[in-house]
Amino acid sequence: MIITLQNIGRRFNRDWIFKGVDYTFTSGESYAILGPNGSGKSTLLQVLNGSLSPSVGKIDFANDGKAVEIDTVFTHLSLAAPYLELIEEFTMSEMVDFHFRFKSFKQGMDKAQLIELLNLPKSTNKLIKYFSSGMKQRLKLALAFCADTPMLMLDEPTSNLDTQGVDWYLGLVQQFAAGRLTIVCSNQEHEYGFCNHRLSIVDYKV
Repeated sequence: MIITLQNIGRRFNRDWIFKGVDYTFTSGESYAILGPNGSGKSTLLQVLNGSLSPSVGKIDFANDGKAVEIDTVFTHLSLAAPYLELIEEFTMSEMVDFHFRFKSFKQGMDKAQLIELLNLPKSTNKLIKYFSSGMKQRLKLALAFCADTPMLMLDEPTSNLDTQGVDWYLGLVQQFAAGRLTIVCSNQEHEYGFCNHRLSIVDYKV
């Protein structure tokens, strides 16, 4: 999967969040989008995943040399983000079933292995609304990492995770991120330290 940005900018009302982004994201590489809180990292990620349109510029997607239409980009990506909601009326088991109606498991993974990976054996049939914030974050990450998609997008991936949870996240990176286009929005070194490339959002402020 390749994402090509040409003079991309996004504004809200008259205020530019960023402008003049020329960049190419390439399959098999890992990228960190860096900047302080409120700088526009999440906004750029939403442009990259097709959920926001750029105010100016052009964005192109290609997979295996073939153009991908913007309205089908979501089928090629997995996303974990603080603003991405789980269905709280579902149990964990039901949420996994629902998610993988739309995505395929990565090779070698299935529902039982994903639940084992979460290491929450007593919560399989527990309603998600009774999960702690850390448990919800673990579930979001597991769903994203274990889906067979060429793109993996992570926004503040260790939000609400303790030290053990951070180590668990880094284990997911080692096991499931290889060979994918991985993009991490963060301002914490431990979340993006593995990334090969860095893009600072403040370089694109007007």
